[in-house]
Amino acid sequence: MVFISAAAAMGGFLFGYDSAVINGAVTGIQKHFGVGNGETAFVVAIALLGSAAGAVIAGWLADHLGRVRTMLLAAALFAISGIGSMFPPSIEVLGVWRVLGGIAIGIASVIAPTYIAEVAPTAYRGRLASFQQMAIVLGITVSQLANWALNQAAGGESTNHLAGIQAWQWMLGVEAVPALVYGLMALAIPESPRYLIADRREEQARKVLVEVEGPGVDLDARVAEIRRVLNTRHKPRLSDLLGGRFGLLPIVWVGIGASVFQQFVGINVIFYYSSFLWQSVGINESNSLLISLSTSIVNVIGTVVAMVLVDRIGRKPLALAGSIGMAVALALAAWAFSYRHGTGDTATLDNAHATVALVAAHVFVFCFAFSWGVVVWVLLGEMFPNAIRALALSVAASAQWIANWAITVTFPNLADWNLSATYVIYACFALLSIPFVAFCIKETKGKALEEMG
Repeated sequence: MVFISAAAAMGGFLFGYDSAVINGAVTGIQKHFGVGNGETAFVVAIALLGSAAGAVIAGWLADHLGRVRTMLLAAALFAISGIGSMFPPSIEVLGVWRVLGGIAIGIASVIAPTYIAEVAPTAYRGRLASFQQMAIVLGITVSQLANWALNQAAGGESTNHLAGIQAWQWMLGVEAVPALVYGLMALAIPESPRYLIADRREEQARKVLVEVEGPGVDLDARVAEIRRVLNTRHKPRLSDLLGGRFGLLPIVWVGIGASVFQQFVGINVIFYYSSFLWQSVGINESNSLLISLSTSIVNVIGTVVAMVLVDRIGRKPLALAGSIGMAVALALAAWAFSYRHGTGDTATLDNAHATVALVAAHVFVFCFAFSWGVVVWVLLGEMFPNAIRALALSVAASAQWIANWAITVTFPNLADWNLSATYVIYACFALLSIPFVAFCIKETKGKALEEMG
Protein backbone atom coordinates (compact mmCIF):
# COMPACT_ATOMS: atom_id res chain seq x y z
CA MET A 1 0.00 0.00 0.00
CA VAL A 2 2.88 2.32 0.77
CA PHE A 3 4.49 1.53 -2.59
CA ILE A 4 1.21 2.02 -4.45
CA SER A 5 0.65 5.41 -2.80
CA ALA A 6 4.27 6.45 -3.36
CA ALA A 7 4.09 5.45 -7.03
CA ALA A 8 0.92 7.47 -7.56
CA ALA A 9 2.41 10.38 -5.66
CA MET A 10 5.43 10.48 -8.02
CA GLY A 11 3.13 12.68 -10.07
CA GLY A 12 3.15 15.00 -7.09
CA PHE A 13 6.97 14.91 -7.07
CA LEU A 14 7.00 16.07 -10.67
CA PHE A 15 4.24 18.57 -9.87
CA GLY A 16 6.52 20.08 -7.19
CA TYR A 17 9.67 19.82 -9.27
CA ASP A 18 8.20 21.36 -12.41
CA SER A 19 6.45 24.11 -10.43
CA ALA A 20 9.47 25.20 -8.42
CA VAL A 21 12.41 24.55 -10.76
CA ILE A 22 11.69 27.79 -12.59
CA ASN A 23 12.70 29.62 -9.38
CA GLY A 24 16.39 28.95 -10.00
CA ALA A 25 16.13 29.61 -13.73
CA VAL A 26 14.36 33.00 -13.52
CA THR A 27 17.53 35.09 -13.38
CA GLY A 28 19.17 33.12 -16.20
CA ILE A 29 16.04 33.41 -18.39
CA GLN A 30 15.92 37.17 -17.84
CA LYS A 31 19.57 37.60 -18.77
CA HIS A 32 19.58 35.15 -21.70
CA PHE A 33 16.51 36.56 -23.43
CA GLY A 34 16.96 40.14 -22.19
CA VAL A 35 13.47 40.41 -20.69
CA GLY A 36 12.08 42.24 -17.66
CA ASN A 37 9.82 41.30 -14.75
CA GLY A 38 6.62 41.42 -16.80
CA GLU A 39 7.77 38.92 -19.43
CA THR A 40 9.36 36.74 -16.75
CA ALA A 41 6.14 36.65 -14.72
CA PHE A 42 4.26 35.67 -17.86
CA VAL A 43 6.56 32.70 -18.55
CA VAL A 44 6.49 31.57 -14.91
CA ALA A 45 2.71 31.91 -14.62
CA ILE A 46 1.69 30.58 -18.05
CA ALA A 47 2.37 27.02 -16.88
CA LEU A 48 -0.36 27.48 -14.27
CA LEU A 49 -2.98 28.13 -16.93
CA GLY A 50 -1.87 24.86 -18.50
CA SER A 51 -2.28 23.29 -15.05
CA ALA A 52 -5.84 24.58 -14.83
CA ALA A 53 -6.60 23.03 -18.23
CA GLY A 54 -4.93 19.77 -17.20
CA ALA A 55 -6.97 19.65 -14.01
CA VAL A 56 -10.19 20.20 -15.96
CA ILE A 57 -9.56 17.28 -18.32
CA ALA A 58 -8.03 14.99 -15.69
CA GLY A 59 -11.38 13.87 -14.30
CA TRP A 60 -12.64 12.94 -17.78
CA LEU A 61 -9.38 11.14 -18.56
CA ALA A 62 -9.48 9.25 -15.26
CA ASP A 63 -13.04 8.08 -15.87
CA HIS A 64 -12.47 7.07 -19.51
CA LEU A 65 -8.85 5.86 -19.66
CA GLY A 66 -8.50 4.68 -16.08
CA ARG A 67 -6.31 6.06 -13.30
CA VAL A 68 -3.07 4.30 -14.26
CA ARG A 69 -3.17 5.16 -17.99
CA THR A 70 -3.80 8.78 -17.06
CA MET A 71 -0.65 8.70 -14.90
CA LEU A 72 1.34 7.33 -17.85
CA LEU A 73 0.08 10.17 -20.05
CA ALA A 74 1.14 12.73 -17.43
CA ALA A 75 4.62 11.16 -17.20
CA ALA A 76 5.08 11.43 -20.98
CA LEU A 77 4.01 15.10 -20.97
CA PHE A 78 6.43 15.90 -18.13
CA ALA A 79 9.35 14.35 -20.04
CA ILE A 80 8.53 16.11 -23.33
CA SER A 81 8.11 19.45 -21.56
CA GLY A 82 11.43 19.11 -19.72
CA ILE A 83 13.44 18.38 -22.86
CA GLY A 84 11.67 21.12 -24.83
CA SER A 85 12.22 23.72 -22.09
CA MET A 86 15.93 22.93 -22.11
CA PHE A 87 16.43 24.24 -25.66
CA PRO A 88 13.95 27.07 -26.32
CA PRO A 89 14.86 29.33 -29.28
CA SER A 90 12.78 32.17 -27.82
CA ILE A 91 10.95 33.23 -24.68
CA GLU A 92 7.65 32.52 -26.47
CA VAL A 93 8.60 28.92 -27.28
CA LEU A 94 9.71 28.43 -23.68
CA GLY A 95 6.22 29.54 -22.71
CA VAL A 96 4.71 26.86 -24.96
CA TRP A 97 6.78 24.12 -23.33
CA ARG A 98 5.84 25.50 -19.91
CA VAL A 99 2.16 25.21 -20.83
CA LEU A 100 2.65 21.54 -21.79
CA GLY A 101 4.37 20.88 -18.48
CA GLY A 102 1.54 22.73 -16.77
CA ILE A 103 -1.04 20.41 -18.33
CA ALA A 104 0.92 17.47 -16.90
CA ILE A 105 0.97 19.15 -13.48
CA GLY A 106 -2.78 19.67 -13.61
CA ILE A 107 -3.41 16.04 -14.49
CA ALA A 108 -1.05 14.83 -11.74
CA SER A 109 -2.66 17.15 -9.17
CA VAL A 110 -6.01 15.43 -9.72
CA ILE A 111 -5.14 11.83 -10.48
CA ALA A 112 -2.87 11.14 -7.49
CA PRO A 113 -5.30 12.10 -4.69
CA THR A 114 -8.19 10.47 -6.58
CA TYR A 115 -6.30 7.19 -6.99
CA ILE A 116 -4.86 7.10 -3.46
CA ALA A 117 -8.24 7.85 -1.87
CA GLU A 118 -9.83 5.04 -3.89
CA VAL A 119 -7.29 2.34 -3.04
CA ALA A 120 -6.35 3.27 0.54
CA PRO A 121 -7.95 1.53 3.56
CA THR A 122 -10.13 3.98 5.51
CA ALA A 123 -8.00 3.89 8.68
CA TYR A 124 -4.88 5.01 6.82
CA ARG A 125 -6.38 7.09 4.04
CA GLY A 126 -5.34 10.48 5.40
CA ARG A 127 -1.75 9.39 6.01
CA LEU A 128 -1.44 7.75 2.62
CA ALA A 129 -3.08 10.68 0.86
CA SER A 130 -0.43 12.83 2.52
CA PHE A 131 2.08 11.07 0.27
CA GLN A 132 0.86 13.43 -2.44
CA GLN A 133 1.91 16.53 -0.52
CA MET A 134 5.12 14.89 0.71
CA ALA A 135 5.98 14.08 -2.90
CA ILE A 136 5.23 17.68 -3.90
CA VAL A 137 7.50 19.15 -1.23
CA LEU A 138 10.24 16.63 -2.00
CA GLY A 139 9.96 17.62 -5.66
CA ILE A 140 10.30 21.27 -4.65
CA THR A 141 13.29 20.49 -2.41
CA VAL A 142 15.08 18.38 -5.02
CA SER A 143 14.53 21.09 -7.63
CA GLN A 144 16.02 23.73 -5.32
CA LEU A 145 18.95 21.46 -4.46
CA ALA A 146 19.55 20.78 -8.15
CA ASN A 147 19.28 24.49 -8.95
CA TRP A 148 21.77 25.43 -6.25
CA ALA A 149 24.20 22.64 -7.23
CA LEU A 150 24.06 23.58 -10.92
CA ASN A 151 24.46 27.26 -10.06
CA GLN A 152 27.53 26.47 -7.94
CA ALA A 153 28.99 24.23 -10.64
CA ALA A 154 28.58 27.11 -13.08
CA GLY A 155 30.45 29.52 -10.82
CA GLY A 156 27.44 31.17 -9.16
CA GLU A 157 25.84 32.42 -12.39
CA SER A 158 22.95 30.56 -14.03
CA THR A 159 23.96 31.89 -17.48
CA ASN A 160 27.40 30.28 -17.27
CA HIS A 161 27.95 27.10 -19.29
CA LEU A 162 28.19 23.47 -18.17
CA ALA A 163 29.16 21.00 -20.94
CA GLY A 164 28.31 23.68 -23.50
CA ILE A 165 24.81 24.35 -22.09
CA GLN A 166 23.84 27.17 -19.75
CA ALA A 167 23.09 26.19 -16.15
CA TRP A 168 19.46 27.39 -16.25
CA GLN A 169 18.84 25.09 -19.24
CA TRP A 170 20.10 22.10 -17.26
CA MET A 171 17.79 23.11 -14.40
CA LEU A 172 14.77 22.81 -16.67
CA GLY A 173 15.90 19.73 -18.60
CA VAL A 174 16.74 17.25 -15.85
CA GLU A 175 13.02 16.89 -15.14
CA ALA A 176 12.96 14.18 -17.81
CA VAL A 177 14.70 11.79 -15.37
CA PRO A 178 12.02 11.71 -12.64
CA ALA A 179 9.38 11.70 -15.40
CA LEU A 180 10.80 8.40 -16.63
CA VAL A 181 10.79 7.01 -13.06
CA TYR A 182 7.13 8.07 -12.69
CA GLY A 183 6.17 6.21 -15.83
CA LEU A 184 7.96 3.03 -14.74
CA MET A 185 6.38 3.12 -11.26
CA ALA A 186 2.91 3.69 -12.74
CA LEU A 187 3.34 0.51 -14.77
CA ALA A 188 3.91 -1.45 -11.54
CA ILE A 189 0.71 -0.50 -9.66
CA PRO A 190 -2.83 -1.90 -9.97
CA GLU A 191 -5.82 -0.03 -11.33
CA SER A 192 -8.30 1.48 -8.84
CA PRO A 193 -10.87 -1.17 -7.74
CA ARG A 194 -13.66 1.41 -8.00
CA TYR A 195 -12.72 2.14 -11.61
CA LEU A 196 -12.47 -1.59 -12.38
CA ILE A 197 -15.94 -2.25 -11.00
CA ALA A 198 -17.32 0.71 -12.94
CA ASP A 199 -15.64 -0.78 -16.03
CA ARG A 200 -17.23 -4.19 -15.30
CA ARG A 201 -13.94 -5.92 -14.43
CA GLU A 202 -15.03 -7.30 -11.08
CA GLU A 203 -12.53 -10.17 -10.83
CA GLN A 204 -9.61 -7.78 -11.22
CA ALA A 205 -11.21 -5.46 -8.68
CA ARG A 206 -11.46 -8.30 -6.15
CA LYS A 207 -7.76 -9.09 -6.54
CA VAL A 208 -6.84 -5.44 -6.00
CA LEU A 209 -9.08 -5.17 -2.92
CA VAL A 210 -7.37 -8.19 -1.35
CA GLU A 211 -3.99 -6.68 -2.18
CA VAL A 212 -4.68 -3.25 -0.67
CA GLU A 213 -7.09 -4.07 2.19
CA GLY A 214 -5.69 -7.43 3.28
CA PRO A 215 -6.90 -11.05 3.04
CA GLY A 216 -9.44 -10.51 5.85
CA VAL A 217 -11.61 -8.16 3.80
CA ASP A 218 -15.19 -9.25 3.11
CA LEU A 219 -14.94 -9.09 -0.68
CA ASP A 220 -18.61 -9.68 -1.37
CA ALA A 221 -19.64 -6.90 1.00
CA ARG A 222 -17.05 -4.43 -0.30
CA VAL A 223 -17.83 -5.10 -3.97
CA ALA A 224 -21.57 -4.88 -3.29
CA GLU A 225 -21.10 -1.58 -1.43
CA ILE A 226 -19.03 -0.06 -4.22
CA ARG A 227 -21.37 -1.38 -6.91
CA ARG A 228 -24.40 -0.05 -5.06
CA VAL A 229 -22.93 3.45 -5.01
CA LEU A 230 -21.79 3.24 -8.63
CA ASN A 231 -25.15 1.94 -9.82
CA THR A 232 -26.88 5.03 -8.48
CA ARG A 233 -24.97 7.24 -10.87
CA HIS A 234 -24.18 7.72 -14.52
CA LYS A 235 -20.93 8.91 -16.07
CA PRO A 236 -20.33 12.27 -14.38
CA ARG A 237 -20.95 15.45 -16.36
CA LEU A 238 -20.50 19.09 -15.44
CA SER A 239 -24.26 19.35 -15.11
CA ASP A 240 -24.01 16.92 -12.16
CA LEU A 241 -22.14 19.59 -10.19
CA LEU A 242 -24.90 22.13 -10.64
CA GLY A 243 -27.42 22.91 -7.92
CA GLY A 244 -27.82 25.05 -4.85
CA ARG A 245 -28.18 28.79 -4.45
CA PHE A 246 -25.04 29.86 -6.32
CA GLY A 247 -25.00 27.53 -9.31
CA LEU A 248 -22.76 24.73 -8.06
CA LEU A 249 -23.42 22.23 -5.30
CA PRO A 250 -22.36 23.58 -1.86
CA ILE A 251 -19.73 20.84 -1.44
CA VAL A 252 -18.13 21.88 -4.74
CA TRP A 253 -17.97 25.51 -3.58
CA VAL A 254 -16.27 24.38 -0.38
CA GLY A 255 -13.66 22.51 -2.44
CA ILE A 256 -13.11 25.56 -4.63
CA GLY A 257 -12.86 27.81 -1.56
CA ALA A 258 -10.27 25.56 0.07
CA SER A 259 -8.24 25.51 -3.15
CA VAL A 260 -8.35 29.30 -3.55
CA PHE A 261 -7.40 30.03 0.07
CA GLN A 262 -4.48 27.59 -0.21
CA GLN A 263 -3.02 29.76 -2.97
CA PHE A 264 -4.09 33.27 -1.90
CA VAL A 265 -1.90 33.12 1.21
CA GLY A 266 1.00 33.47 -1.24
CA ILE A 267 2.79 30.20 -0.58
CA ASN A 268 4.01 29.78 -4.12
CA VAL A 269 5.65 33.19 -4.13
CA ILE A 270 8.17 31.51 -1.82
CA PHE A 271 8.67 28.56 -4.17
CA TYR A 272 8.50 30.31 -7.55
CA TYR A 273 10.12 33.64 -6.75
CA SER A 274 12.17 33.25 -3.57
CA SER A 275 15.45 33.87 -5.43
CA PHE A 276 13.89 37.00 -6.95
CA LEU A 277 12.37 37.96 -3.56
CA TRP A 278 15.61 37.75 -1.61
CA GLN A 279 17.62 39.42 -4.37
CA SER A 280 15.09 42.28 -4.20
CA VAL A 281 16.26 43.00 -0.63
CA GLY A 282 19.98 42.87 -1.43
CA ILE A 283 20.95 39.16 -1.19
CA ASN A 284 23.08 37.78 -4.04
CA GLU A 285 21.92 35.07 -6.46
CA SER A 286 23.91 32.20 -4.94
CA ASN A 287 22.78 32.91 -1.36
CA SER A 288 19.18 33.45 -2.44
CA LEU A 289 19.16 29.94 -3.94
CA LEU A 290 20.57 28.59 -0.68
CA ILE A 291 17.72 30.27 1.23
CA SER A 292 15.27 28.71 -1.23
CA LEU A 293 16.74 25.31 -0.41
CA SER A 294 16.42 25.91 3.35
CA THR A 295 12.73 26.85 3.07
CA SER A 296 12.16 23.71 1.01
CA ILE A 297 13.72 21.61 3.79
CA VAL A 298 11.42 23.30 6.34
CA ASN A 299 8.55 22.45 3.99
CA VAL A 300 9.51 18.77 4.13
CA ILE A 301 9.70 18.82 7.94
CA GLY A 302 6.26 20.42 8.21
CA THR A 303 4.81 17.85 5.84
CA VAL A 304 6.18 15.00 7.96
CA VAL A 305 4.46 16.56 10.99
CA ALA A 306 1.19 16.67 9.02
CA MET A 307 1.51 13.04 7.94
CA VAL A 308 1.91 11.99 11.56
CA LEU A 309 -1.04 14.07 12.82
CA VAL A 310 -3.64 14.12 10.02
CA ASP A 311 -5.23 10.77 10.96
CA ARG A 312 -4.77 11.33 14.69
CA ILE A 313 -6.19 14.78 15.35
CA GLY A 314 -8.06 15.30 12.09
CA ARG A 315 -8.06 17.63 9.10
CA LYS A 316 -9.94 20.58 10.60
CA PRO A 317 -7.77 21.21 13.71
CA LEU A 318 -4.61 21.14 11.57
CA ALA A 319 -6.07 23.65 9.11
CA LEU A 320 -7.12 26.03 11.91
CA ALA A 321 -3.72 25.91 13.60
CA GLY A 322 -1.98 26.51 10.29
CA SER A 323 -4.18 29.47 9.39
CA ILE A 324 -3.40 31.21 12.67
CA GLY A 325 0.34 30.57 12.33
CA MET A 326 0.42 31.74 8.71
CA ALA A 327 -1.44 34.96 9.51
CA VAL A 328 1.07 35.85 12.24
CA ALA A 329 4.12 34.93 10.15
CA LEU A 330 2.93 36.87 7.09
CA ALA A 331 2.18 39.94 9.21
CA LEU A 332 5.73 39.80 10.61
CA ALA A 333 7.17 39.49 7.09
CA ALA A 334 5.11 42.48 5.96
CA TRP A 335 6.42 44.53 8.88
CA ALA A 336 10.03 43.56 8.14
CA PHE A 337 9.75 44.31 4.42
CA SER A 338 8.39 47.78 5.23
CA TYR A 339 11.97 48.73 6.15
CA ARG A 340 13.31 47.97 2.66
CA HIS A 341 15.33 50.82 1.16
CA GLY A 342 15.75 51.47 -2.57
CA THR A 343 14.23 49.65 -5.53
CA GLY A 344 15.26 47.05 -8.08
CA ASP A 345 18.89 45.93 -7.99
CA THR A 346 19.80 48.63 -5.44
CA ALA A 347 17.24 47.55 -2.81
CA THR A 348 18.56 46.64 0.65
CA LEU A 349 17.23 45.56 4.02
CA ASP A 350 19.19 46.06 7.25
CA ASN A 351 20.41 42.94 9.06
CA ALA A 352 17.86 43.02 11.90
CA HIS A 353 14.80 43.27 9.67
CA ALA A 354 16.30 40.85 7.11
CA THR A 355 16.62 38.30 9.93
CA VAL A 356 12.98 38.83 10.95
CA ALA A 357 11.89 38.43 7.31
CA LEU A 358 13.89 35.21 6.91
CA VAL A 359 12.54 33.72 10.15
CA ALA A 360 8.98 34.77 9.29
CA ALA A 361 9.25 33.19 5.83
CA HIS A 362 10.44 29.90 7.31
CA VAL A 363 7.71 29.91 10.00
CA PHE A 364 5.12 30.65 7.32
CA VAL A 365 6.30 27.72 5.19
CA PHE A 366 6.28 25.41 8.22
CA CYS A 367 2.74 26.44 9.23
CA PHE A 368 1.51 25.97 5.67
CA ALA A 369 3.24 22.60 5.32
CA PHE A 370 1.78 21.01 8.45
CA SER A 371 -1.71 22.26 7.65
CA TRP A 372 -3.07 23.60 4.36
CA GLY A 373 -0.37 22.00 2.24
CA VAL A 374 -1.50 18.51 3.24
CA VAL A 375 -5.06 19.02 4.46
CA VAL A 376 -6.42 20.52 1.24
CA TRP A 377 -5.18 17.64 -0.92
CA VAL A 378 -6.44 15.06 1.58
CA LEU A 379 -9.86 16.75 1.71
CA LEU A 380 -10.14 17.09 -2.07
CA GLY A 381 -9.47 13.37 -2.45
CA GLU A 382 -12.17 12.33 0.02
CA MET A 383 -14.78 15.07 0.63
CA PHE A 384 -16.86 14.58 -2.53
CA PRO A 385 -19.50 11.88 -3.12
CA ASN A 386 -18.35 8.91 -5.19
CA ALA A 387 -20.66 9.90 -8.04
CA ILE A 388 -18.85 13.16 -8.73
CA ARG A 389 -15.47 12.71 -7.01
CA ALA A 390 -13.08 12.79 -9.97
CA LEU A 391 -14.99 15.55 -11.76
CA ALA A 392 -15.52 17.72 -8.66
CA LEU A 393 -11.86 17.32 -7.76
CA SER A 394 -10.95 18.45 -11.27
CA VAL A 395 -13.04 21.62 -10.88
CA ALA A 396 -11.59 22.40 -7.44
CA ALA A 397 -8.04 21.73 -8.61
CA SER A 398 -8.60 23.88 -11.68
CA ALA A 399 -9.73 26.73 -9.43
CA GLN A 400 -6.56 26.20 -7.42
CA TRP A 401 -4.39 26.58 -10.51
CA ILE A 402 -6.21 29.72 -11.62
CA ALA A 403 -5.71 31.20 -8.13
CA ASN A 404 -2.07 30.13 -8.27
CA TRP A 405 -1.72 31.84 -11.64
CA ALA A 406 -3.27 35.06 -10.31
CA ILE A 407 -0.81 35.21 -7.41
CA THR A 408 2.18 34.23 -9.56
CA VAL A 409 1.57 36.64 -12.43
CA THR A 410 0.93 39.63 -10.12
CA PHE A 411 3.75 39.21 -7.59
CA PRO A 412 6.68 40.81 -9.47
CA ASN A 413 4.71 43.97 -10.22
CA LEU A 414 3.18 44.05 -6.73
CA ALA A 415 6.65 43.64 -5.21
CA ASP A 416 7.93 46.56 -7.30
CA TRP A 417 4.94 48.61 -6.12
CA ASN A 418 5.13 47.78 -2.41
CA LEU A 419 6.58 44.50 -1.10
CA SER A 420 5.28 45.09 2.43
CA ALA A 421 1.71 45.82 1.29
CA THR A 422 1.81 42.67 -0.86
CA TYR A 423 2.48 40.59 2.23
CA VAL A 424 -0.28 42.41 4.11
CA ILE A 425 -2.69 41.18 1.41
CA TYR A 426 -1.46 37.59 1.85
CA ALA A 427 -1.81 37.92 5.64
CA CYS A 428 -5.42 39.06 5.25
CA PHE A 429 -6.26 35.95 3.23
CA ALA A 430 -4.64 33.77 5.89
CA LEU A 431 -6.82 35.54 8.48
CA LEU A 432 -9.98 35.02 6.41
CA SER A 433 -9.21 31.32 6.07
CA ILE A 434 -9.85 30.87 9.82
CA PRO A 435 -13.66 31.41 9.71
CA PHE A 436 -13.78 29.50 6.40
CA VAL A 437 -12.36 26.40 8.10
CA ALA A 438 -14.46 26.88 11.22
CA PHE A 439 -17.80 27.17 9.43
CA CYS A 440 -17.43 25.52 6.02
CA ILE A 441 -15.10 22.52 6.40
CA LYS A 442 -16.50 19.24 7.72
CA GLU A 443 -14.22 16.70 9.35
CA THR A 444 -13.69 13.59 7.19
CA LYS A 445 -11.33 11.64 9.45
CA GLY A 446 -12.35 8.00 9.83
CA LYS A 447 -15.21 8.09 7.33
CA ALA A 448 -15.51 5.68 4.39
CA LEU A 449 -15.66 7.28 0.96
CA GLU A 450 -19.13 5.83 0.47
CA GLU A 451 -20.34 7.94 3.42
CA MET A 452 -19.47 11.22 1.68
CA GLY A 453 -22.31 13.15 0.16
